[in-house]
Amino acid sequence: MIKSKIRAVLNIAIMVCGLTFACGSVPSLAQSSVPSNQQPSQPAVGDSDDLINADRPGIADGSTVIGPKRIQIESGVQAEFRRDADSREHTLFVPTLLRIGIDSHWEARVEGNSFTRVTTIIPELPDDRSSGLAPFSFGFKYHFQDSKGISHPSLGAIVRVFPSWGSGDFATHHVTGDVRLAADWDFAPKLSLNPNVGIGRYEDDRGGLFTTALVAVTLNYLPTKKINPFIDMGLQAPEQTAGKASVIFDAGIAYIIGRNLQLDASAGAGAHGVTPPHPFISFGISYRIELARQKRP
Repeated sequence: MIKSKIRAVLNIAIMVCGLTFACGSVPSLAQSSVPSNQQPSQPAVGDSDDLINADRPGIADGSTVIGPKRIQIESGVQAEFRRDADSREHTLFVPTLLRIGIDSHWEARVEGNSFTRVTTIIPELPDDRSSGLAPFSFGFKYHFQDSKGISHPSLGAIVRVFPSWGSGDFATHHVTGDVRLAADWDFAPKLSLNPNVGIGRYEDDRGGLFTTALVAVTLNYLPTKKINPFIDMGLQAPEQTAGKASVIFDAGIAYIIGRNLQLDASAGAGAHGVTPPHPFISFGISYRIELARQKRP
């Protein structure tokens, strides 16, 4: 049974990668924030309630963990478009997050943009194309407060560390990372607010390190347990060394098929700053492997 589930995940990963190469050329506030879909925290009282809860799409990540003896892969294809005077840049990458459940409070996480391809188009010059592997982060999520009504949102902390790694133009020269506090607040029937606040230490395009504040907020509407349209925004200040703040807005929808499979689509654009895309589009898939079925309370 476990082997067949693992083969299913591998088939999904192969399908995503195949779609990436088929799409061709063309991430970056949206690139650095792998786009979160957050269902309100609910106890697993039965199969109809124990649904996959992915940290994509959307900019903010959720506060809850996937639970013990579970593995979850969340991936997709994201295309971003930028313009500077007569120069245009198309970026295509495969944001991927692997979540490994440890217990009801902890999960391990491996995350990154993986394969990335950038095409720069300048009139009267040949197109410049570069591709490679972006750095992956290693980290964890710690869920330390369950939702207890409107006055007590669900809370968690997420830590990521990016080793100095990558290939070609996407290699980095320093260890970077970030720390974020994530909340899920079910403030009204069928409505949930998912804010993130944190601080990051990143590397800019010139190889210099800078410290930045991170803010993201996702508003989820849940007409049913399996359909989740959302809108959200993300802010990073500064966006690069001695830079200004970058702001991005996006909207999308996630749909759960069965219990362990989610499909999603989203689109957005930068509203301030020079690093966000104008616009970006993203399609994703998330799949949960249950190594052992969770016991009902």
